[in-house]
Amino acid sequence: MRSLFDGHIELQEKVLDLRLQRQNLVMSNVANVNTPQYKAKRLEFEQDLQTALALDMKGKVTRTNDAHMPATFDESSFKGTGGKEFKPRYVHGEDSVDLDKEMTVMAKNAMLYNALTEVISKNFTGMQKIISEGGK
Repeated sequence: MRSLFDGHIELQEKVLDLRLQRQNLVMSNVANVNTPQYKAKRLEFEQDLQTALALDMKGKVTRTNDAHMPATFDESSFKGTGGKEFKPRYVHGEDSVDLDKEMTVMAKNAMLYNALTEVISKNFTGMQKIISEGGK
């Protein structure tokens, strides 16, 4: 049976988990700001996730009409490798903790987390509306 969300909900769940891990890592960096010899750590996943999902679009042009120039990228047969094969990368820093930098990373991460939760919420709201008005 086909899912209602076609894997999007699992991918969003994975990204939310990674954003939470990043937030915890940044909090760990902030907590150790005065610890001698402590190096800031990072959790990198955006670029690798886009590559895994084949969303980087480097050199890929979609041909949607026969009159278009031929392209090497065929959207009908193309499939990304998916988020299941993706693994985040922990980067151990070379510098000590810069509090301003950590706060910036934390704020950006929180905004992206909130934006994604808003998207998920809208998806469920739309689904609820379809179900409630579908029987009328």
